[in-house]
Parts: sequence; C-alpha cells; structure tokens
Amino acid sequence: MNVLVTGSSGQLGSEIKEIYKKYSENKTFFFENSNTLDITNSSLVKSFFDKNDIDVVINCAAYTAVDKAESDGKLAYNVNVNGIDNLVSALKDQGKIIHISTDYVFNGANCIPYIESDKVDPIGVYGKTKRKGEEHIITSPKDGTVIRTSWLYSSYGNNFVKTMLRLGKEKESLGVIYDQIGSPTYARDLAMVCLELLDKDFKDKSKVYHYSNEGVLSWYDFAKHIMEIAEIDCKISPIDTKEYPTSAKRPSYSVLNKAQIKKDFNVEIPYWKDSLKECIKKLEN
Repeated sequence: MNVLVTGSSGQLGSEIKEIYKKYSENKTFFFENSNTLDITNSSLVKSFFDKNDIDVVINCAAYTAVDKAESDGKLAYNVNVNGIDNLVSALKDQGKIIHISTDYVFNGANCIPYIESDKVDPIGVYGKTKRKGEEHIITSPKDGTVIRTSWLYSSYGNNFVKTMLRLGKEKESLGVIYDQIGSPTYARDLAMVCLELLDKDFKDKSKVYHYSNEGVLSWYDFAKHIMEIAEIDCKISPIDTKEYPTSAKRPSYSVLNKAQIKKDFNVEIPYWKDSLKECIKKLEN
C-alpha cells in the first residue's frame, strides 16, 4: 500500500510523520508539503499519483488562516476546494482518501453536540471552503472519509497551547474568551486514528465522522488548565467574544459528537486534560 500524507509540515502531518513507522508494515509512505507537492496544481498531482502508484491519501493540507481567509478567499478556495478535487480526481478508482475537515462547517447555534448528519451552515470563508472540500469527497464515487475535528493543537506549528505557554511566561495576566465552547484535539491522538483507519474496512464509500478529545470546555477553561499544568504564574481572566473582535466570526458552540467513529472503528478517545498533559510534557522536554 502506497500512502500519501499531504500537509506533512503542519500540526497533524508532523505528528503522523513522527509515529507512522509503527503502522508501516506493508506500506510505503510519502510525506509531502506545499513546497514539494502543490495540491492546487492538477497536472502535478496527477503525475505524482501515477509515478508513485498512490493507493491512499491522508489529506492534512489546508488553508487554515481563519481570519485571513476573509480577505484572501481566492487562495482559501483554491487550496480547500480545488486542491481536494485534484486529489480525488487523481486517485485510482479503488483508492481511498481520508480528509481532515473542521467544526467550522457548523454555525455554532447548537446547544447539544453536533452529529455528522446535522445541517451544515458555515459562517465564514474558511468554513465555507472547508465544506465545499467535504462535498468533493462525499459526492465522489471513490472511497472517501471525512473526519471533522476541532481546536487542534500539537507540539508542532502554531496553536493555542503554544501561544498560551509563551504569553503566560511573558505577561502577569491574560484575558481569554469564555463564551466559545468546544473540545480541544491533540493532533497526536488524531494522527493515530488516521493511521489506524488505513487497515480498517469502511462500511460506506463516503462517510463523515467527528473526532476530538473527550470533554467540553471554553477557551478560558483551556487556558487556565494550560497554566496550571505548566505551573506558570499568570492570571487568566474571562472575557466576552465581543471584547476580542476578529475578522471572522467563530462558532460559539462547536462540540462534536464522537459516537459514530467510536462505534464503527472501536476507537478509544482520550480525555482532553490527559492529552494536554502529554503535549505540555513533550514541549517541556
């Protein structure tokens, strides 16, 4: 089995690259980023697939600058929509793609965790382009699986955890939003799931799943626990979303129901605080 991992320099791609050898029996992995394989170039993608006889794609490539997307919609669309179309089109008929999507496909008006079949209603350019990308997977006759995730963090790249650790050491106090509710996802946990799915039989040709760590909290709660675990003396105060204006509107509630992926693949999902401790320990080491 020849496996292509796109976006290999990002948070999730980097985690997959670090742990893939455990899952590499009878598999050859190709790790590519935007510099080595531009997924928006259809002829380049087709040539790469043909040359390397790609069987499976784990697509971690995405335009993820949520605020910048509001003024850079063309590039966001090119990566998150056209790029996905190119990957699906280049994939052999019996091939498979595992595509990573986002909680931003929902408008955040729910008060109970979103299930996969809930109505999508993205409220910003980023969410809209990610939804369009999903549609290329869902409507394709090829074997595709969409995994929506939320609040991704890792020891790699830029993310909320690393930002809080840095600011906590620089400042005596910070204000963090308390009225946006969701679930963090340690990219390493999601990476293991993606790799485990390579050897799983899929019940449907195209299916959507939700994955995040277990538990529900606000960004304020998340920041408080980051400081506590890292033993940083920085006071965290709750603030309203309106006190921290951004170009793109965020979903106020984006908790994902993970029952389906647990049922279909017997996936065990760690509690968010346990995974956060692991990540911070890794960063400290």
